[in-house]
Amino acid sequence: MEKRILIAGFGGQGVLFFGKYLAHIGMEKDLHVSWLPSYGPEMRGGTAQCGVVLSDAPIGSPLVVEPDILAALNLPSFLAFESKVKAGGTMIYDSTLISQAPSREDITVRGIPATRLAEDNGLKGLAGMILAGAVLSALPDIDQNVIAAAMRDNIPERKMDMFDANMKAIEMGMA
Repeated sequence: MEKRILIAGFGGQGVLFFGKYLAHIGMEKDLHVSWLPSYGPEMRGGTAQCGVVLSDAPIGSPLVVEPDILAALNLPSFLAFESKVKAGGTMIYDSTLISQAPSREDITVRGIPATRLAEDNGLKGLAGMILAGAVLSALPDIDQNVIAAAMRDNIPERKMDMFDANMKAIEMGMA
């Protein structure tokens, strides 16, 4: 099993945390893991993307050129990477911020109004974690104990009060 995942959006949307979290889940499952962040020089508002590879065999390259799963958090990322998703792959996107539907018919598409759901449920700023839940639901054999353990290990101590909110957002995305 090998899954190549690309997460893309604006800086400040949690793209890098999302990727680091998925990579940590892979490590918890004793998989080979690669996490390759890429972002512009801006702190917030610039481009951000993160490639994650999860595999039961050694990983030849950390580059995610043809993702099995794309999580697009904004329209520029949607437009830039829709064509790159591997045929038979999955595209998950925030339909609150992206009003157009994917044009491809050879991939599974899941539009989730993540930003609206986050705001409506007191989870402002956690739309990326809702999409993370959707990505987790597309991966084989990920149990709740691993999901929670990886979250505990990845939230900085100063933000540990956000643990329950992050877990709620992930559960919403998995549903």
